[in-house]
Amino acid sequence: MLGADVDLVVGDITKASTLSPDYFKGVKKVINAVSVIVGPKEGDTPDRAKYSQGIKFFEPEIKGDSPEMVEYIGMQNLIKALGPSVGVKSGKLVFGFEDGSSRDLPWGALDDVVMGGVSQSSFQIDPKGSENGGPTGLFKGIVSTANNGGFTSIRTKNFDVAENLSAYDGLELRLKGDGRRYKLIVRTSRDWDTVGYTVGFDTVKDQWQSVQLPFSSLRPIFRAKTVADAQPFDPSQIISLQLMFSKFEYDGKLNPTFVEGPFELPVSSIRAYMAEPITPRFVHVGSAGVTRPERPGLDLSKQPPAVRLNKELGSILTFKLKGEDLIRESGIPYTIIRPCALTEEPAGADLIFEQGDNITGKISREEVAKICVAALESPYACDKTFEVKCVLPFSEQYTVDPENPPPEKDYNSYFMSLKDGITGKEALEKTVAAV
Repeated sequence: MLGADVDLVVGDITKASTLSPDYFKGVKKVINAVSVIVGPKEGDTPDRAKYSQGIKFFEPEIKGDSPEMVEYIGMQNLIKALGPSVGVKSGKLVFGFEDGSSRDLPWGALDDVVMGGVSQSSFQIDPKGSENGGPTGLFKGIVSTANNGGFTSIRTKNFDVAENLSAYDGLELRLKGDGRRYKLIVRTSRDWDTVGYTVGFDTVKDQWQSVQLPFSSLRPIFRAKTVADAQPFDPSQIISLQLMFSKFEYDGKLNPTFVEGPFELPVSSIRAYMAEPITPRFVHVGSAGVTRPERPGLDLSKQPPAVRLNKELGSILTFKLKGEDLIRESGIPYTIIRPCALTEEPAGADLIFEQGDNITGKISREEVAKICVAALESPYACDKTFEVKCVLPFSEQYTVDPENPPPEKDYNSYFMSLKDGITGKEALEKTVAAV
């Protein structure tokens, strides 16, 4: 059905051992349509007549694993497995001190003395040198062109395990500039004397600044010369980092800001970042009604069967909501789509997007699939939770005339109407506060 160019991997989200991170290598975007299975207690007919009618017309039960295992524990397993590939919106700290967290790296000096020069540098932690009075790294030294020298640098030891930053678009340095131009060098090989993927960056004198260096700007350099046939940079295999202040750029060019003498470059952090505009990395298909089972004042006779039978069905909606919360708390850029009752009708009917978890109705599975794909590319869908249905009542069947198909929808116009932070849990929280 999917074609020969699609890789199929079998896994079970309730069993973490079947979700190897290798399955997600190179995967930056995920659509999750996994759900606990609900079916008729008495079984269905060969032509699936009961399934087509929906659980409004038969007594349902959970088939297979429980809602807790699928919707909650399964979501925990899935987020853990795919997290390194899709990344988090705030980025990943590679080195430094930020918001109470820290990560150290084993830096060491690598200066022009290896070529007979006399420059010297060091790296140390200044416990009160950051912009907020906290700790910061400090790259400092004295650079000289004597004996044909002219560079200083600090380089990390090779990481025991390669740093996988494939989910991100570049490295961001938070530093206090001195008006000079420096280089960042990233290596993907454990060999000592090898190609370094290099980019130069300018600093502003006496000013804390954030410098973003896209991976796409890295140039393969070996001994100050571009390597035309080098392998493309692989952000999933970062082995070491190097900061350099040098008289030389590369390919015979000189650093226009170079001056001999002492220098200091405080670097409080190096982190991987996602480039703006950030679009969803994880699109989850949930269910309308997940916040309603405990909501006071609801007329249950007007609610979908799953709301009325939540406890009888293993607290299905309760655990779906807990699974949603795991996504929202993960930091992964997400979209949570809560369709109303799913039908086999074709896509194309006009839609209603709502927030707050109040609507009932129906929507085509094909339409939900189209919304999922559109959400992956839309910054307006990022970190939004919403319900969706079509405008037609259950009593009216939607059909498409092949000779006159409906126009393609601009889903962005729907996403743009959505607001941050609305999940439907607000009604529950107000109730708790009132009590």
